[in-house]
Amino acid sequence: MKSMEYGTEQGERVFAKIIARENLERSDLLTLLSLDTRADIAQLFRLAYEIKVDNVGKRVRLRGLVELSNVCAKDCYYCGIRHSNRSVQRYLMSDEQVFSAADEAIRLRFGSMVIQAGEQQSPAFTEWITRLIVGIKERSEGRLGITLSLGEQSLATYRRWFAAGAHRYLLRMESFTPALYSRLHPADHHYSRRFTALSDLRAAQFQVGSGVMINLPFQSLDNLVTDLLALRDLDVDMIGMGPYLPHAEAPLQGMAPDFIADPERSMDLGLKMIALARILLPNINIAATTALQALAPDGRERGLLAGANVIMPNITLPECKSNYQLYENKPGQDEICDESMLALVSGIDQIGESVGWDEWGDSPRYQARKNSNSS
Repeated sequence: MKSMEYGTEQGERVFAKIIARENLERSDLLTLLSLDTRADIAQLFRLAYEIKVDNVGKRVRLRGLVELSNVCAKDCYYCGIRHSNRSVQRYLMSDEQVFSAADEAIRLRFGSMVIQAGEQQSPAFTEWITRLIVGIKERSEGRLGITLSLGEQSLATYRRWFAAGAHRYLLRMESFTPALYSRLHPADHHYSRRFTALSDLRAAQFQVGSGVMINLPFQSLDNLVTDLLALRDLDVDMIGMGPYLPHAEAPLQGMAPDFIADPERSMDLGLKMIALARILLPNINIAATTALQALAPDGRERGLLAGANVIMPNITLPECKSNYQLYENKPGQDEICDESMLALVSGIDQIGESVGWDEWGDSPRYQARKNSNSS
């Protein structure tokens, strides 16, 4: 039985390695992902949380998320805003709308914002993003940190956006197993190109983030171990990953008719992945994503207790939020920022953590690399 193969005895052996700060092997990570007793899972989360507190503290970093546009050139099989979905009402926020969102981030004392959009590659798009970065920096007098999540671009574009004032970039791979990646994307979406973009981001001097989807159709626990080891080997500065949530107008679920979306399994795996990422990369930033909140109202708080330290409240205009549906039943669509923030801060306080107001919140890992390169 699974509980005998990966039960308490084997779990305790790996827990002892974690406590001794020994390197974990692939087999150890597979054991931890396979834990199936509540006591073992709780112990994993406790150990990851202790490592988090020792390395990044109990301060939660907030990033105001702006979903700039749902126009996308990609056709990923899991995504609700994929290019081929003709039922989506496409939008582009205006410059002034983005600047108003930046003002809101400053008012709410986030200290940092994330600009996210469907993927586009064109000179006009590059110029637009450059103009927004410069405008946000001027408007905030340099106080507001800027993270971008705008997909695959050229090295020259990455360098231009960094020079304009952005300093973090999140490019999710969704899977670091090439064969699985190919099942999630059309043939013209190339694993090698996306992977190379992560190196280009580091060359452009960005703080580099990546991440994966969890509990996908066709995905094995061994695939998830590969993801964790890839993130470790890339030495990323931040991770944003969450459970796969289906969308009726995305073809992936129809391609895997035997797949059953299991919220409890998705939550467990999502939290285990956060915990293992924290154990492997103790001093990076890890997000408790909105997908966790979609599975449970306290999902983000549970993510924090498993090892995450970043939350990204959505400050996109209400009229745009409803059209940025990567998956169904996305939470926060009708939130008023002040009410949402009161609830969020209360939830953070209740688990014994605090908010890092007015802080960029760069990861200690990035600071250590920066100091090493300058010495």
